[in-house]
Amino acid sequence: MSSDPFERQPAIRTIAMPADTNASGDIFGGWLMGQMDLAAGSAAVTRARCRVATVAAETMTFLAPVRVGDEVSLFTEIVRVGRTSVVVEVEAWRRSIESAVPVRVTHARFTCVALDAHGRPQPVTRE
Repeated sequence: MSSDPFERQPAIRTIAMPADTNASGDIFGGWLMGQMDLAAGSAAVTRARCRVATVAAETMTFLAPVRVGDEVSLFTEIVRVGRTSVVVEVEAWRRSIESAVPVRVTHARFTCVALDAHGRPQPVTRE
């Protein structure tokens, strides 16, 4: 991905809200992973041109915290297309209220499988 992801449009841009916090008042990692899964799924559906299901998420390390009120932007890049799968790299970045400087929060690779009308794997359409 680009060293400055803000040169591209994000797949998702949202604001971290109080309802997204854990018991300590920090943004819950599961909320962030869910947002990343939505971004990966959207990219995979666009590429596969059919319904997809996430079957794996690889190595997610939290590099910086997300706080209530931060703008969270999720950027995607398709890194591999297999026979029935699409692998999507997702990066999460935040910008705080106090600073316009983006900070990389985490990244992961999501593997999504193309599904037919019966929920079984189907070949991904070749471009």
